[in-house]
Amino acid sequence: MSILWAIISAIITGLIVGALARLIVPGTKGISILMTILLGIAGAVVGSLVYGFFGGRDTSGIDWIRLVVEVITAAIFVWIYVRVAGKKTA
Repeated sequence: MSILWAIISAIITGLIVGALARLIVPGTKGISILMTILLGIAGAVVGSLVYGFFGGRDTSGIDWIRLVVEVITAAIFVWIYVRVAGKKTA
């Protein structure tokens, strides 16, 4: 059951972090919800690793600094995706 909960929480976190990242980066109207979630999950995972690398620790409540680092990382991923996907022509 814990693996299922981890997957569900990763999707929810990815949706929230990805949505916040899309608000930051201009020109993101063409990104699907699935890609938003995937980029949000990637941003949350990488951002959390970066936070830990620089000395961040787990807290008992909401860790706002970790969340900001995750959203910034996801915004970078969204920005890269928009630049790469926007270059393709149909």
